[in-house]
Amino acid sequence: MIEKRWLTAASILDDSPVQLDTASGLYVPKNYDHSFKGPVTVRKALASSLNVPAVRTLVLDDVQQFRDRLWALGYHGLVEDGDYYGFSLALGSAEVSLVEQANAFRTLANMGKWSPVRFVATRHVRQHPRQVVSPGAAFIVGDILSDATARTDAFGADSALRLPFWAAAKTGTSKGMRDNWCIGFSDRYTVAVWVGNLEGDSMHAVSGTSGAAPVWRDVMMALHEGHPGKPPAMPADVEVRRIALPGTREP
Repeated sequence: MIEKRWLTAASILDDSPVQLDTASGLYVPKNYDHSFKGPVTVRKALASSLNVPAVRTLVLDDVQQFRDRLWALGYHGLVEDGDYYGFSLALGSAEVSLVEQANAFRTLANMGKWSPVRFVATRHVRQHPRQVVSPGAAFIVGDILSDATARTDAFGADSALRLPFWAAAKTGTSKGMRDNWCIGFSDRYTVAVWVGNLEGDSMHAVSGTSGAAPVWRDVMMALHEGHPGKPPAMPADVEVRRIALPGTREP
């Protein structure tokens, strides 16, 4: 949606109750905390992991195109078409692997250029990256996911996602609290953490913020000891503007 310039980081999305007709009946997405924030910017919605604005964004676009983009990013477990997954795909209803998650975020870190995962270092393997996400869109998403202020309402001012250097990060918790994730990147490393029970049992009161995020933070701090992460350079087709949002809680 950012690539198409239908949305910017400052565009307003509606975080309010919604019911969507699907082939299997009504789909009623809810936020993690079962509350609604009203009008929110794309920046706050993504940084705070608000579910309803994410679903509303997919409604504006097309589920099939989104599924195809995920496939291009390496999520090759998504073998069905978009209609099979429906709008819940915006919230991660399809099962994916830790490696797929890590490499997709690595694509964002590399300004939208995707290349296959290599598990063994070799000298003579040449990779030919594919531009899957536009550099401008990748930069904007990274900028949002590195914005500690934008996620304060959801995660607090000093969560495990806040590092003493530039890093972009996202957490996630699966349905039934079976899995929680934290994935993020700096200018040098992409780190993905999964926390869960191998039997698939639920973990009550453990979320991505309290489970995976502290591990992610420790790994990132160790990797960057003496070499703090630096913000990426802004692509030429991205511009910064000061936006006034009257009547909202956002700065």
